[in-house]
Amino acid sequence: MEKISASKLLAGLVPAGSIPEEVQVESVTTDSREVRPGCIFVAFPGEKFDGHDFAAKALENGAVYVVVNHPVEGVPAEKAILCPDSYHAMMVMGANYRSQYHPKMVGVTGSVGKTTTKQMTYAALAGFGETIKTEGNQNNELGMPRTLMRIGSSTEYAVIEMGMSHAGEIDRLARAARPDVGIITCIGVSHIGNLGSQENICKAKLEICAGLPEGAPLVLNYDDPFLRKAKLPEHVRPVWFSLTDENADVCALSIRQETDGMSFVLEDQEEGTFVVRIPAMGRHNVANALAAYCAATRLGCDAHGVIKGLSNFEQTGRRQKVVHSKGVTVIEDCYNANPDSMKAALAMFKEFPCKRRFALLGDMLELGELSREAHEELGRLAAESDLYCLVTYGENAKRTAVVAAAKGVKTLHADSYREAADALLDRMEPGDALLVKASHGMALEKVLEIFYAEQKDAEE
Repeated sequence: MEKISASKLLAGLVPAGSIPEEVQVESVTTDSREVRPGCIFVAFPGEKFDGHDFAAKALENGAVYVVVNHPVEGVPAEKAILCPDSYHAMMVMGANYRSQYHPKMVGVTGSVGKTTTKQMTYAALAGFGETIKTEGNQNNELGMPRTLMRIGSSTEYAVIEMGMSHAGEIDRLARAARPDVGIITCIGVSHIGNLGSQENICKAKLEICAGLPEGAPLVLNYDDPFLRKAKLPEHVRPVWFSLTDENADVCALSIRQETDGMSFVLEDQEEGTFVVRIPAMGRHNVANALAAYCAATRLGCDAHGVIKGLSNFEQTGRRQKVVHSKGVTVIEDCYNANPDSMKAALAMFKEFPCKRRFALLGDMLELGELSREAHEELGRLAAESDLYCLVTYGENAKRTAVVAAAKGVKTLHADSYREAADALLDRMEPGDALLVKASHGMALEKVLEIFYAEQKDAEE
């Protein structure tokens, strides 16, 4: 964050003229341990700690103002920015700070693939100038303002991921970030328990249009039936990408899966035809690459440079990370999961070259009433994926195991991380491959920690 006058940063939270023009802010923090002279401390009430208990100390440690939901003992009224909703305060400050700078900005949302698409868009743009992106899971009303406050005078591009669990959230994020280009990867069933239907999810994702200027490109998945039939606002310019239909603005042909990535021919109705290779597996990642390509080229970046950038894409966290361990190939994809991403991962894995295919699948969370049906459908998909053996973990995944076993798949349901790891260690041999996927809350990385450690011990 670069220095900004407190009056500009806090505009809309305090009456005009109530803050001296000379007061400068150097950072905004919600962590009392990070308070430094020149910062604003935002107090959030929490389950374990209440930030309001640290507000007075923050002023002692040099904070110029504290944002509080109510008056706090020891905090003078002239140093308190009263706001009943700390998230709202962060969003207002994020929007105010962002308005001081003019990078070309891409906003990314969608039910599946938004983090990978964000990473790919960053890779596509990074060669054209200083670029920032959302880090980790900072894609909500607390995290996105933090990302906006990382913009500086030298920032030329920014890639902002926008997540949601309820209607109205993306509207607020988009109005604060004001992207120049929007991407909607697809419409799935994540958070359907909150939104009720995929039609409502589609409407919620389209809220990104609220922050787009007149004539802005909106990059959309032509293969998604909900996006295809959605009524788009007149002020945006749709740019459609497809894996199947050459009538789309940009499409991928001759798609081939290789041992460590995908290759395809990209046809762009505006820019021409290119051969592309990305270091990520699965047709779903070809779609993500097309979305990133569309956003970068419609921002004005040279297509050849964009494609070169995509070839340098790096995945984050345990998202389809390929690990070679003692002759076994492990595809770590245990950061997140929902029915759509599970289907895509199994389709990729079915084509993966190896001796035998093993899968460790865990619960998909936050599916509400759809959960039982979705986990049973996952069992049917597993049975069609040429698996040698399926190991499941989690209460919901028991349904997956029952269905897969009924369809002839060798199946074991584990009640602990240790049991899951042992099931794999006892059965896997050099040349085999393992797909590991579940919602992040299932912590399947703990199974992998045991698996890798035991492999190492066995070798020693």
